[in-house]
Formats: sequence, C-alpha cells, structure tokens
Amino acid sequence: MSSQNNQQPNQQSNNNNNQGNVNSPSSVSKKPQLKKPVFIHVSDLEPGSHGHNLILKVVKTNMVVEKTRTDGQKVRIAEAVVGDNTGCITLTARNAQVDVVQPGETIIARNAKIDMFRGYMRLAVDKWGKLEKAPEPAKFEVDTTNDLCAVEYELVEVADEERM
Repeated sequence: MSSQNNQQPNQQSNNNNNQGNVNSPSSVSKKPQLKKPVFIHVSDLEPGSHGHNLILKVVKTNMVVEKTRTDGQKVRIAEAVVGDNTGCITLTARNAQVDVVQPGETIIARNAKIDMFRGYMRLAVDKWGKLEKAPEPAKFEVDTTNDLCAVEYELVEVADEERM
C-alpha cells in the first residue's frame, strides 16, 4: 500500500505540471497583432473615463509641489494646461512627467484617465500609461475658449423611486 500512496502524489504533480506549462512548444503560437491606437479629441473627454490617447499641445505649466520626502525621494507635481483644436484641460504631471510638459511642446498621452479634483476634471497619466514628447510639432492651435476644467461637476444621487 505504501508504494501506491507514493505513486499517487507523483501522478498528480505530473498532471498539474502538464496543465500549467503554457510555454510548451505545442501551445506557443503567433504573437497577437497590436492594435493601432485611436486618438480622440479633448472635447470627447468625460468625467470618470479612462484609456484615452491624445495628441496635445502644452499652453502653460505651473509647478504645484516640489519637495523631498523623508526617505530622500524627490516629489514633483505640476499642473499644465494642454489641449487641441477642440478644447483644453488641465493635466496633472508627476515626477519625470514634469520634464516632458514644457510650454510650446507637443506631447502624446497614452492610456490617460480623467480624475475628479474638487468637482473639476483633470487629465492624468498613471503608471499604466505613457506621456512622451511627440516626434513632430502639432499643426493646430489650442482652443482655450472651450476649457473643460471650467465646468464643475456634482455627484447627484438618484432615489430608487426616480429610477423606475
């Protein structure tokens, strides 16, 4: 009986190894093709949305926080007014992103999201996104008359009776 008990765990572990080995030659196939990013305009942004790709021009920047933490790490936060030919919005840039957002520069924001700050929209690029300088300058002028940060949003709770 002891020889049977010794064989059972080995058989189970072999089954688990075969199921979990996703890199075996039989399971490796072609790499999936990457989709081209879909770029949208600033006027298409809505509160609480995410996954946006935008080509933006930096109008002005304002350093909000520049300090050193107790562990010696530097923290820099800047707010930049960025936009395209459909409108403008405030972008919150953190640490290395601050060097990218300089007035007059054209930038590309990939996988950007909209954060709400005191009821106003802010564009942000977190660790899952990328903020980089564009390879060539934009050929559009920023429409500063349509400022999405000037619109205050309020969270309204709807009663159950009103939903029906």
